[in-house]
Amino acid sequence: MKLDRPVTGGPCWTELGTSDLDAAKRFYTTVFGWRPETDPRQEAGGYTVAHLGDAAVAALTPLYQETQPVAWNVSFAVEDADDAVQLVRAAGGLVLLGPMDVFDVGRFAVATDPTGAVFQLWQERTFPGAGLFNAPGTLGWVELMTREPKQAEAFYTRVFGWSVNASERYTQWGIEGDDFGGMVVMDDKFPPEVPPHWLPYFAVEDVDIAAADAAGAGGTVLMVPTSVPDGPRIAVLRDPQGAMFGVYLAGTEG
Repeated sequence: MKLDRPVTGGPCWTELGTSDLDAAKRFYTTVFGWRPETDPRQEAGGYTVAHLGDAAVAALTPLYQETQPVAWNVSFAVEDADDAVQLVRAAGGLVLLGPMDVFDVGRFAVATDPTGAVFQLWQERTFPGAGLFNAPGTLGWVELMTREPKQAEAFYTRVFGWSVNASERYTQWGIEGDDFGGMVVMDDKFPPEVPPHWLPYFAVEDVDIAAADAAGAGGTVLMVPTSVPDGPRIAVLRDPQGAMFGVYLAGTEG
Protein backbone atom coordinates (compact mmCIF):
# COMPACT_ATOMS: atom_id res chain seq x y z
CA MET A 1 0.00 0.00 0.00
CA LYS A 2 1.06 3.58 -0.52
CA LEU A 3 0.65 4.44 3.16
CA ASP A 4 3.78 3.93 5.24
CA ARG A 5 2.32 4.87 8.63
CA PRO A 6 -1.09 5.01 10.34
CA VAL A 7 -3.22 7.88 9.03
CA THR A 8 -6.80 8.83 9.84
CA GLY A 9 -9.19 6.64 7.87
CA GLY A 10 -6.55 4.13 6.86
CA PRO A 11 -5.66 0.70 8.21
CA CYS A 12 -3.49 1.06 11.28
CA TRP A 13 -3.38 -2.38 12.91
CA THR A 14 -4.37 -6.00 12.47
CA GLU A 15 -4.95 -8.60 15.14
CA LEU A 16 -5.74 -12.28 15.21
CA GLY A 17 -8.36 -13.81 17.48
CA THR A 18 -7.35 -17.45 17.88
CA SER A 19 -8.43 -20.57 19.71
CA ASP A 20 -4.82 -21.54 20.51
CA LEU A 21 -2.57 -18.61 21.30
CA ASP A 22 0.61 -20.62 21.85
CA ALA A 23 0.18 -22.51 18.57
CA ALA A 24 -0.46 -19.23 16.73
CA LYS A 25 2.72 -17.75 18.17
CA ARG A 26 4.72 -20.70 16.85
CA PHE A 27 3.07 -20.67 13.42
CA TYR A 28 3.50 -16.96 12.67
CA THR A 29 7.02 -16.91 14.07
CA THR A 30 7.84 -19.64 11.55
CA VAL A 31 6.15 -17.89 8.62
CA PHE A 32 7.06 -14.25 9.31
CA GLY A 33 9.86 -14.32 11.87
CA TRP A 34 7.81 -12.43 14.44
CA ARG A 35 8.87 -11.97 18.04
CA PRO A 36 5.66 -12.22 20.14
CA GLU A 37 5.42 -10.60 23.56
CA THR A 38 2.40 -11.34 25.76
CA ASP A 39 1.23 -8.61 28.15
CA PRO A 40 1.65 -10.19 31.63
CA ARG A 41 -1.14 -8.16 33.23
CA GLN A 42 -4.19 -10.27 34.04
CA GLU A 43 -6.52 -7.54 32.81
CA ALA A 44 -4.81 -7.67 29.38
CA GLY A 45 -6.32 -11.11 28.84
CA GLY A 46 -3.32 -12.63 27.06
CA TYR A 47 -3.00 -9.84 24.47
CA THR A 48 0.19 -10.51 22.55
CA VAL A 49 2.02 -8.02 20.34
CA ALA A 50 4.20 -9.35 17.52
CA HIS A 51 7.39 -7.43 16.75
CA LEU A 52 9.93 -7.25 13.98
CA GLY A 53 12.98 -5.60 15.42
CA ASP A 54 11.67 -2.80 17.62
CA ALA A 55 8.49 -2.30 15.59
CA ALA A 56 5.10 -3.59 16.71
CA VAL A 57 3.50 -5.08 13.59
CA ALA A 58 0.41 -7.10 14.64
CA ALA A 59 -1.34 -8.71 17.59
CA LEU A 60 -2.44 -12.20 18.57
CA THR A 61 -5.21 -12.66 21.12
CA PRO A 62 -7.29 -15.42 22.70
CA LEU A 63 -10.97 -15.54 21.80
CA TYR A 64 -12.75 -13.29 24.27
CA GLN A 65 -16.33 -14.39 23.51
CA GLU A 66 -17.86 -17.77 22.68
CA THR A 67 -19.34 -16.41 19.46
CA GLN A 68 -16.06 -14.83 18.29
CA PRO A 69 -14.70 -16.60 15.20
CA VAL A 70 -11.06 -17.48 14.67
CA ALA A 71 -10.08 -14.72 12.27
CA TRP A 72 -7.79 -11.83 11.46
CA ASN A 73 -9.34 -8.41 12.08
CA VAL A 74 -8.37 -5.06 10.56
CA SER A 75 -8.46 -1.78 12.50
CA PHE A 76 -8.92 1.63 10.88
CA ALA A 77 -7.67 4.82 12.51
CA VAL A 78 -10.20 7.46 13.55
CA GLU A 79 -9.82 10.78 15.31
CA ASP A 80 -12.75 10.13 17.65
CA ALA A 81 -14.13 6.63 18.18
CA ASP A 82 -17.42 7.88 19.63
CA ASP A 83 -18.08 10.09 16.61
CA ALA A 84 -17.04 7.26 14.30
CA VAL A 85 -19.55 4.77 15.70
CA GLN A 86 -22.31 7.32 15.18
CA LEU A 87 -21.25 7.57 11.54
CA VAL A 88 -21.22 3.79 11.26
CA ARG A 89 -24.80 3.59 12.54
CA ALA A 90 -25.97 6.45 10.34
CA ALA A 91 -24.50 4.72 7.27
CA GLY A 92 -26.28 1.44 8.03
CA GLY A 93 -23.62 -0.45 9.94
CA LEU A 94 -23.84 -2.11 13.35
CA VAL A 95 -21.67 -1.51 16.40
CA LEU A 96 -20.86 -4.81 18.11
CA LEU A 97 -18.61 -3.58 20.92
CA GLY A 98 -17.59 -0.28 22.46
CA PRO A 99 -16.33 2.32 22.18
CA MET A 100 -14.18 1.39 25.15
CA ASP A 101 -10.84 2.52 26.55
CA VAL A 102 -7.85 0.19 26.29
CA PHE A 103 -5.67 1.21 29.22
CA ASP A 104 -3.98 4.48 28.22
CA VAL A 105 -3.13 3.38 24.67
CA GLY A 106 -6.35 4.19 22.82
CA ARG A 107 -10.10 3.85 22.39
CA PHE A 108 -11.58 0.95 20.49
CA ALA A 109 -14.79 -0.30 18.87
CA VAL A 110 -15.89 -3.26 16.75
CA ALA A 111 -18.47 -2.84 13.99
CA THR A 112 -19.88 -4.47 10.87
CA ASP A 113 -20.62 -2.83 7.56
CA PRO A 114 -24.11 -3.25 6.02
CA THR A 115 -22.89 -6.26 4.01
CA GLY A 116 -21.77 -8.11 7.15
CA ALA A 117 -17.98 -7.62 7.19
CA VAL A 118 -16.49 -6.99 10.64
CA PHE A 119 -13.90 -4.26 11.16
CA GLN A 120 -12.45 -2.29 14.06
CA LEU A 121 -12.04 1.39 14.88
CA TRP A 122 -8.99 2.69 16.70
CA GLN A 123 -8.53 6.12 18.28
CA GLU A 124 -4.91 6.48 19.30
CA ARG A 125 -3.66 7.88 22.56
CA THR A 126 -0.19 6.53 23.23
CA PHE A 127 -0.30 3.83 20.53
CA PRO A 128 -0.98 4.87 16.91
CA GLY A 129 -0.78 1.37 15.41
CA ALA A 130 1.78 -0.64 13.49
CA GLY A 131 5.27 0.79 13.50
CA LEU A 132 6.13 -0.64 10.09
CA PHE A 133 4.21 -1.29 6.89
CA ASN A 134 5.04 -2.91 3.53
CA ALA A 135 8.26 -4.56 4.73
CA PRO A 136 8.62 -8.36 4.84
CA GLY A 137 6.52 -9.72 7.71
CA THR A 138 4.33 -6.63 8.01
CA LEU A 139 0.90 -5.51 6.87
CA GLY A 140 0.88 -4.15 3.34
CA TRP A 141 -2.66 -4.43 1.94
CA VAL A 142 -6.23 -5.02 3.17
CA GLU A 143 -8.98 -6.50 1.05
CA LEU A 144 -12.73 -6.47 1.56
CA MET A 145 -14.57 -9.60 0.44
CA THR A 146 -18.26 -8.80 -0.06
CA ARG A 147 -21.30 -9.88 -2.06
CA GLU A 148 -22.72 -6.34 -2.19
CA PRO A 149 -20.02 -4.02 -3.59
CA LYS A 150 -22.23 -0.97 -4.24
CA GLN A 151 -23.54 -1.01 -0.69
CA ALA A 152 -20.02 -1.44 0.66
CA GLU A 153 -18.67 1.43 -1.43
CA ALA A 154 -21.43 3.77 -0.26
CA PHE A 155 -20.79 2.82 3.37
CA TYR A 156 -17.01 3.15 3.51
CA THR A 157 -16.81 6.33 1.49
CA ARG A 158 -19.33 7.91 3.86
CA VAL A 159 -17.74 6.67 7.09
CA PHE A 160 -14.05 7.15 6.21
CA GLY A 161 -14.07 9.39 3.15
CA TRP A 162 -12.06 6.91 1.10
CA SER A 163 -11.16 7.54 -2.50
CA VAL A 164 -12.23 4.83 -4.94
CA ASN A 165 -10.11 3.69 -7.88
CA ALA A 166 -12.34 1.28 -9.79
CA SER A 167 -11.67 -0.77 -12.90
CA GLU A 168 -13.51 -3.64 -14.53
CA ARG A 169 -11.28 -6.10 -12.70
CA TYR A 170 -10.75 -4.60 -9.27
CA THR A 171 -11.71 -1.72 -6.98
CA GLN A 172 -9.03 -0.07 -4.83
CA TRP A 173 -9.55 1.99 -1.69
CA GLY A 174 -7.38 4.98 -0.84
CA ILE A 175 -6.84 8.05 1.29
CA GLU A 176 -6.83 10.97 -1.15
CA GLY A 177 -5.67 8.60 -3.87
CA ASP A 178 -3.01 6.79 -1.83
CA ASP A 179 -4.33 3.25 -2.22
CA PHE A 180 -4.10 0.88 0.73
CA GLY A 181 -6.56 -1.89 -0.13
CA GLY A 182 -9.17 -3.27 -2.43
CA MET A 183 -12.50 -5.01 -2.81
CA VAL A 184 -13.30 -8.44 -4.21
CA VAL A 185 -16.85 -9.38 -5.14
CA MET A 186 -17.69 -12.78 -3.68
CA ASP A 187 -19.11 -14.88 -6.51
CA ASP A 188 -20.19 -18.52 -6.75
CA LYS A 189 -16.62 -19.68 -6.09
CA PHE A 190 -17.10 -18.63 -2.47
CA PRO A 191 -19.11 -21.15 -0.42
CA PRO A 192 -22.33 -19.57 0.90
CA GLU A 193 -21.27 -20.19 4.48
CA VAL A 194 -18.22 -17.90 4.08
CA PRO A 195 -19.30 -14.47 5.36
CA PRO A 196 -18.12 -11.11 4.02
CA HIS A 197 -14.84 -10.23 5.68
CA TRP A 198 -11.67 -8.16 5.63
CA LEU A 199 -8.51 -10.04 4.63
CA PRO A 200 -5.08 -8.67 5.60
CA TYR A 201 -2.11 -9.24 3.30
CA PHE A 202 1.42 -9.38 4.68
CA ALA A 203 4.52 -8.63 2.63
CA VAL A 204 7.07 -11.44 2.21
CA GLU A 205 10.39 -11.77 0.44
CA ASP A 206 9.24 -14.86 -1.48
CA VAL A 207 5.58 -15.85 -1.83
CA ASP A 208 6.33 -19.44 -2.79
CA ILE A 209 8.60 -19.97 0.20
CA ALA A 210 6.07 -18.33 2.56
CA ALA A 211 3.32 -20.64 1.27
CA ALA A 212 5.58 -23.67 1.70
CA ASP A 213 6.57 -22.55 5.22
CA ALA A 214 2.90 -22.12 6.15
CA ALA A 215 2.01 -25.57 4.86
CA GLY A 216 5.00 -27.10 6.62
CA ALA A 217 3.92 -25.50 9.90
CA GLY A 218 0.44 -27.04 9.68
CA GLY A 219 -1.36 -24.37 7.67
CA THR A 220 -3.26 -24.68 4.40
CA VAL A 221 -2.66 -23.04 1.04
CA LEU A 222 -6.09 -21.84 -0.11
CA MET A 223 -4.83 -20.03 -3.21
CA VAL A 224 -1.54 -21.22 -4.61
CA PRO A 225 1.10 -18.58 -5.36
CA THR A 226 -0.20 -16.64 -8.34
CA SER A 227 1.13 -13.70 -10.32
CA VAL A 228 -1.70 -11.18 -10.76
CA PRO A 229 -1.76 -9.49 -14.21
CA ASP A 230 -0.25 -6.00 -13.75
CA GLY A 231 -0.04 -6.75 -10.04
CA PRO A 232 1.96 -8.60 -7.40
CA ARG A 233 2.54 -12.28 -6.80
CA ILE A 234 0.16 -13.38 -4.06
CA ALA A 235 -1.14 -16.38 -2.14
CA VAL A 236 -3.97 -16.88 0.34
CA LEU A 237 -3.25 -19.07 3.35
CA ARG A 238 -5.03 -20.44 6.41
CA ASP A 239 -3.35 -21.03 9.74
CA PRO A 240 -3.82 -24.30 11.70
CA GLN A 241 -6.66 -22.81 13.77
CA GLY A 242 -8.56 -21.62 10.67
CA ALA A 243 -7.72 -17.91 10.25
CA MET A 244 -7.21 -16.76 6.66
CA PHE A 245 -4.61 -14.23 5.52
CA GLY A 246 -2.80 -13.27 2.36
CA VAL A 247 0.84 -12.78 1.43
CA TYR A 248 2.33 -10.81 -1.45
CA LEU A 249 5.77 -10.07 -2.79
CA ALA A 250 7.33 -7.16 -0.89
CA GLY A 251 8.00 -4.12 -3.03
CA THR A 252 5.02 -4.71 -5.33
CA GLU A 253 2.26 -3.12 -3.21
CA GLY A 254 -0.41 -1.11 -5.01
